[in-house]
Amino acid sequence: MGRAGTGTGGAAVAVAVAGLLLLLLLLALSPPAAAGDGRKSDARLVSEQFSQSPQKLAFYSWYGSTRLFRFRVPPDTVLLRWLLQASQGSGPSCTNVEITVYFRYGAPPVINPLGTSFPDNTSVQPSFLVKMLHGNTSINISHPAPGDWFVAAHLPPSSQKIEVKGFIPTCAYVFQPDMLVVRVVEVSILEPDVPLPQTLLHHPSYLKIFVPEYTQELRLELQGCASNGSLGCPVRLTVGSATLPGNFRKVLTCTGPTQDCRLLLPSPPWGRWLQVTAKSLAGPLVSVAFTAVAALTACRPWSVSFQHLLQNSANQSRNASTGLLPLSPSYQELDRSSGAGDSPFCLRNYPVPREDLDVVSVRFRPLDQVSVQSDMPSVLRLYLNTGMDSGGSLIISLQVNKTAIANNTLVVVCVTAASPFLSFNDSLNCTTAFFQGYPLSLSASSRKTTLVIPYPETDNWYLSLQLVCPESPKECEQALVPVETTLYLVPCLNDCGPYGQCLLLRTHSYLYAGCSCKAGWRGWSCTDNSTAQTVAQQKVATLLLTLSNLLFLAPITVSVHRSHLVEASVYAYTMFFSTFYHACDQPGEAVLCILNYDTLQYCDFLGSGVSIWVTILCMARLKAALKYVLFLLGTLVFAMSLQMDRRAVWNTMGPCLFAIVVMVTMWVYRCGRRRHCYPTSWQRWIFYLLPGISMATMAITIYTSMMTSDNYYYTHSIWHMLLAGSAAFLLPPREQHTDPWACSQKLPCHYEICKNHREELYTVT
Repeated sequence: MGRAGTGTGGAAVAVAVAGLLLLLLLLALSPPAAAGDGRKSDARLVSEQFSQSPQKLAFYSWYGSTRLFRFRVPPDTVLLRWLLQASQGSGPSCTNVEITVYFRYGAPPVINPLGTSFPDNTSVQPSFLVKMLHGNTSINISHPAPGDWFVAAHLPPSSQKIEVKGFIPTCAYVFQPDMLVVRVVEVSILEPDVPLPQTLLHHPSYLKIFVPEYTQELRLELQGCASNGSLGCPVRLTVGSATLPGNFRKVLTCTGPTQDCRLLLPSPPWGRWLQVTAKSLAGPLVSVAFTAVAALTACRPWSVSFQHLLQNSANQSRNASTGLLPLSPSYQELDRSSGAGDSPFCLRNYPVPREDLDVVSVRFRPLDQVSVQSDMPSVLRLYLNTGMDSGGSLIISLQVNKTAIANNTLVVVCVTAASPFLSFNDSLNCTTAFFQGYPLSLSASSRKTTLVIPYPETDNWYLSLQLVCPESPKECEQALVPVETTLYLVPCLNDCGPYGQCLLLRTHSYLYAGCSCKAGWRGWSCTDNSTAQTVAQQKVATLLLTLSNLLFLAPITVSVHRSHLVEASVYAYTMFFSTFYHACDQPGEAVLCILNYDTLQYCDFLGSGVSIWVTILCMARLKAALKYVLFLLGTLVFAMSLQMDRRAVWNTMGPCLFAIVVMVTMWVYRCGRRRHCYPTSWQRWIFYLLPGISMATMAITIYTSMMTSDNYYYTHSIWHMLLAGSAAFLLPPREQHTDPWACSQKLPCHYEICKNHREELYTVT
């Protein structure tokens, strides 16, 4: 155990030292490496590095087996370089294993190494991953999006073998990611409708423009482009930031003879800066001049006023003097003109308050009934931008009444992040400028739809709905369809179901949730039943694990018959708590918990250890006072060690080995004193000790090397039976002067007299 711990610490130190040396080397080589990108000797660029402490990797069995790292990329970053270092211990059990590393922007990566199925209506994007062995690897990402980036790593899927902690040395695999960023300290601000002259020679131009809320379209244009005084525009324009796993940056290459080059971006991300990089394609010695112009197309949202909603709330107060917009205006009541400086309405904005319920648990409830029409989309905004909302699952459920929607009408829905989808009249692709949304639909034949997004990105999410009549658009002009919405952020979908447990995980100050499955169920939410146990199998497993403890009746009976009453009480304690612990430990249908699960587990582990302890000390044939003192001290030691670490094998084996040393010492002492082997009877060796030792050896072998997740139910049941049987065989016989079933002599007054033949004393009990 000490050797394994030293190996782990040595691997961590080695990773830290190697990472520091590699980081210094990459920092020293960073400017030459970027020379091909035109960044050599660019005074506008600065380098920064960020690191986190190394973590020991684990073989994958569920999401909690991964090691998650969270980094914050600063704004105006033009280059992100991940430095990945992995090392392994030097023990004989260490082999080269493949490490899988995932990257994602805005939320932890959604992974599926076991190839299991996801719950119905769950939308999952493929993860960006790399595989590596121990050593160093680097990954470059140009123009990364600012904000949270997550790195997750794990070893290959586990073998399902249940290993006893500390019994066999294990190999330590340590992983540490470092982040090196190169960011711009001087960025030109591109203001709407304000021309910005630029000249490209050796270095690219870094621009950014702020996109306010309710921007319907952004148009970027390069005007008057000339290369060394001649016409043409050899410029590559990169707009937006890179995100993983998806990358929706827009790249516009202007190589034609025309002087103008433009890019249209529908529904750009609202309320943030948009990066724009212009790079010359004419070579390092050719000057390219142009003028950058940005134009924003804005629209006015028709918003349900909070005053109107408060007026229609529980107090039912009325204020006739307040000018309020009607709750659901008809098509004719909307000002569709853009004259007099007014832009047309582009959406109906329904306020959705955020109600925090618990950790990674939020409810969104619109203040009024959401109504959908065909003239413009109805939009709901979900605030998931706190930085602590990406560790759960976003559930969106929509429903319409049967009488509210006609057979030839369709409610199309688009769920997007950063900005809403507003172009239902032009296309139904559910795509904004830099985000591929999640399309949904409601119809007379399908009146309910649900979308589950595990680990949603940290951002404002938008729900856009509009009424569409594919066959006859005129029929939708006067139609209005109310839609019932159920919007939640939950830690786990359906609390992982009856065959799983939703656990809250933590990496530093970041919290996220995952499902730990049981009874052969697998998957993200424990819904994959491809390897699941049937209800009959679960009941059989529960009966095996519980009824096998009834074999402790044998050592209890033998103990009472031979006047070992303390030992009998310990065996009864073990039988009781082991039975009900395993009845509570079962998933699904066959489960019964009479106490808290942790309490039952602690009592079961304590009873098992103390049972072995008292059996061995009873075989030592110590004096009564010394034996009971050791019984008590051993129980206290077991209670302390199990409180520190319940799974460590040496917390149980250490005291038991000490008891074996005491027993062997007493046997050797009696052998030397009597000049005869102890125990003296060969029948005792043949019919009791050898069978008991054989059963104990088989029990230890099964417990330490043969248990797996698949055979646990019957191997652990065999462990129960062998442990109880060995105790019954190994208990020493009663003293020759002690009658069987001690304390059986009764006085007429119903008091019992127990006689001590050695001291010739009588004690009334």
